[in-house]
Amino acid sequence: MHEVKNLGYITDLTVEQHENLGTLREQVPAAMEGFTVLMQGVEKTGALDQKMKELIALALSVKSQSTWCIAIHAKKCLALGATREEMIEASMVAVLMGGGPALMYVKLVQDAIKEFS
Repeated sequence: MHEVKNLGYITDLTVEQHENLGTLREQVPAAMEGFTVLMQGVEKTGALDQKMKELIALALSVKSQSTWCIAIHAKKCLALGATREEMIEASMVAVLMGGGPALMYVKLVQDAIKEFS
């Protein structure tokens, strides 16, 4: 688990992962290019709009207990106009499926909402 550094620790997580992904693009460019194409295809608006897809990604991040993904997807949810209530409700669906361990990660969602709002 990532250590809490300061009040901007959610931002620290997004910066940290952005740097990591840049390094991976240099180290394994073909794999990262393939992942980027997949991500862009999935993120396009279709039957679900982008906000709904990000709420799903946030819930899956909570269920997966992925600290960095929670930070990234919480920020994207807010940028797409998701409300605090929508984000917490999506997170609680993840808790339904993931139990107590997933519940502990909702704290990161709450912190991201505070930090990015």
